[in-house]
Amino acid sequence: MDYKNSGVDIEAGYRSVELMKASVKETMRPEVLGGIGGFSGAFSMAGFMGMEKPTLVSGTDGVGTKIQLAFILDKHDTIGIDCVAMCVNDIACAGAEPLFFLDYIACGKNYPEKIATIVGGVAEGCKQSGATLIGGETAEHPGLMPEDEYDLAGFAVGVVDEKDMITGQNISSGNVLIGIKSSGVHSNGFSLVRKIFEMNEASLNTYVDELGATLGETLLTPTRIYVKALKSIKDSGVKLLGTSHITGGGFYENIPRMLPDGITAKVNKNAYDVPPIFSLMAKKGDVDEHVMYNTYNMGIGMVLAVNPEDVDKTIAAVKAAGDDAVVLGETVNGDEGVIIC
Repeated sequence: MDYKNSGVDIEAGYRSVELMKASVKETMRPEVLGGIGGFSGAFSMAGFMGMEKPTLVSGTDGVGTKIQLAFILDKHDTIGIDCVAMCVNDIACAGAEPLFFLDYIACGKNYPEKIATIVGGVAEGCKQSGATLIGGETAEHPGLMPEDEYDLAGFAVGVVDEKDMITGQNISSGNVLIGIKSSGVHSNGFSLVRKIFEMNEASLNTYVDELGATLGETLLTPTRIYVKALKSIKDSGVKLLGTSHITGGGFYENIPRMLPDGITAKVNKNAYDVPPIFSLMAKKGDVDEHVMYNTYNMGIGMVLAVNPEDVDKTIAAVKAAGDDAVVLGETVNGDEGVIIC
């Protein structure tokens, strides 16, 4: 009896590391100390000592049940982007620059090529956000997980000067809400998605005219990473008053997280065209509009609060970073949290 016979293939682990090294290397920043494959990752803070009060900001998350679509379609190259996005978008909301990322993959069986493909997606997400993939772990769980399944989670660390942190505390009545558009459903609400649509290969490979793609392609579209857009706004000289990453809980849960007491966000749902995937889900699943806005991003992945005089400059900066933005509404006095009208 040996470890391999018990279900853990150490040689496959070595093979996975070799296959992923090229992808990981492409994410390296100059602050990284040491090479790939050590017991820990080291990152120099020397470059940030010029800040008045350098402050570390961290975030951790996973991909949720969206990962089941990757299993069904045997498509694993974008799920890592989702994992990075869910973490770095959160820390970017505080005004932080992502520095490094670590991933954790638990699998029933280590198939080196599959693991390397997953990590390749993680590396792509890191490149999009400017973070280094400084380390990670792949753990085989024979007997606990099916051989062809895995779970993916991640952890990100960023830095911001304390004086530049986005806290939302200065938001007041009369500020303007700007929405940065999403790339689709992103990585939240898939437990409901899986109830609305049949989760099989035939259904997911069906071309849907109103989507202009197959259902699977639409749903697996990776989460948009907003780090560059927020950095572009900062570089333009605009002081963001508040930011909200629209994840699970949709508009109703996430927008109030950036608002001080006594301030309500008034959102104009007709300010932009809701992507057809959300209309399709609402119709096919007979999902109430309030539930949709309480579960999904509805085409807006990030909401910003700015002063009225900064609206044009903010939208221009977002577009310069390759994203699209719209004036979504305004802040008013009140304790309703969010009013969608």
